[in-house]
This record gives sequence, structure tokens and C-alpha cells, in this order.
Amino acid sequence: MTPTDSDPVEIPIDGVLDLHTFAPGDVGSVVDEYLWACIQEGILDVKIIHGKGKGVLRRTVHARLQKHPHVDQYRLDDGPSGWGATLVRLKGFD
Repeated sequence: MTPTDSDPVEIPIDGVLDLHTFAPGDVGSVVDEYLWACIQEGILDVKIIHGKGKGVLRRTVHARLQKHPHVDQYRLDDGPSGWGATLVRLKGFD
């Protein structure tokens, strides 16, 4: 049996989400689900790698982060990945 585009993709919940392997239309839901999974695992610092390109994925990610109820803050990575990644601090459960 070969995988199809509709098969679920399992990614490790380790605080780093690389969006390069996802279709742009799936990015919003992938980010939401990943952040919830991180919160459940107690991971409150997350790095989302969206790439530099034209900034379409970055804008999509930032729009989702603005609306997510457990995002405390986020900013572009000031490390080697530069504006190709966003660092997120989550609130977790009270």
C-alpha cells in the first residue's frame, strides 16, 4: 500500500514544526493541531519553520498565532534561520 495525499502525516511533537512538507492550504490546521499537541506534552516553546520565500506561509502562520488562545507571544527567529522561522511561547493550561 502506498501513501496518498489524504493519509495523515505523523510528525514528532518536539517543539519544532517544519512546514516545508505540507501543502500551503493545510498549514493553518497543521499549526493549530501542532500547538495543541505541544501544550498537551508540556512543550511551551515552539519553533515553526516556514521558510523565507515570498512570505505567504509566514503571514498564514502569524495570522493563526494571533488567533490561537494559548499563544502568549511570538516573534521571528533572530538566530541563524532569521525570518524563515517564528518562535512561539505558549501559555499552557492553567
